[in-house]
Amino acid sequence: MTTSPTSQTRAALQHDVDHPGTTRVLAIAGLGRSGSTLIEGALADGQQLVALGEVVHLWDHALGRDELCACGTPFGECAFWSAVGAEAFGGWDRVDLARMRSLQAKVDRVVNLPRIAGHGTRTGFRRELLDYVWHYERIYQSAATISGARMVIDSSKQPSLVAALLTSERLDVRVLHCVRDSRAVAHSWTKQVRRPEARDDAGAFMTRYSPATTARHWNIHNGAADALRLLGARVERVRYEDFVEDAPATVTRIQRFAGLVPGPPAGLTRHTVEMAPQHRCSGNPMRFSTGLVAVRRDDAWRTAMSARDQRTVSLLRAPLLRRYGYTVRPSS
Repeated sequence: MTTSPTSQTRAALQHDVDHPGTTRVLAIAGLGRSGSTLIEGALADGQQLVALGEVVHLWDHALGRDELCACGTPFGECAFWSAVGAEAFGGWDRVDLARMRSLQAKVDRVVNLPRIAGHGTRTGFRRELLDYVWHYERIYQSAATISGARMVIDSSKQPSLVAALLTSERLDVRVLHCVRDSRAVAHSWTKQVRRPEARDDAGAFMTRYSPATTARHWNIHNGAADALRLLGARVERVRYEDFVEDAPATVTRIQRFAGLVPGPPAGLTRHTVEMAPQHRCSGNPMRFSTGLVAVRRDDAWRTAMSARDQRTVSLLRAPLLRRYGYTVRPSS
């Protein structure tokens, strides 16, 4: 079982003190199916940036179910993640998964944003927040050490996790807010998508949502990502459509925002992303792709979605659609 800063004194955590400075994190916020997997892959050159995938799902999918890492091996057999676990905790077997799942359920919720921003108004929540964030600190720090990269990317997208990370004095967090047209996102969530990382039938397919449900999630997650600025976060918003239009320019803009040396990685053009083998622990099945991947606009929703569903998603999300530069009544 992992020792935590709530169960022992800070003096007992001398291993943390042996790592001076802060760990740099590019935290992606927003809602799934917004192109973050492709953008993360385009950014991860293995030197300046190393992609970790959706670390928020590590406790359940990777550790709990031993699902496949993006490198194609089970999480428990992946050399990179084994080294990270050993560096961070003395081995993943020392992590109390039940405790982490409990902390996640109590802390990592969008409705908790005000409490997280104030570090909690009661001692119990503050202790849980500190413990929850400490585990992420150790993972990021260890991943940076093992990879040698200057910065890690966590594409979890959960705004409450990002808010929790912002409370840490050990992390230098910059937020990449990935946005995509809500109608395209809603259409994507209706598709049946197989999860190649699943080890059993129970998790064989990704979750599906109706357009109305996705529209609600799109509004909540993107609105919460916007609100991170109120917590003092440095936030850069990137529309997936702009990335598709000019991927090299978008990547260069993100690199400058992250404080890195600007310049598109090798293989990145206006039409392709060269995806190197990576160790993203969880996320969209696209993370398993390697080699040249086409960068193209996907407007299938314009003809595949019913006019009623398009109107529902458009009208319910009109304020944020306009805020992000989308037309409420798209042309066919």
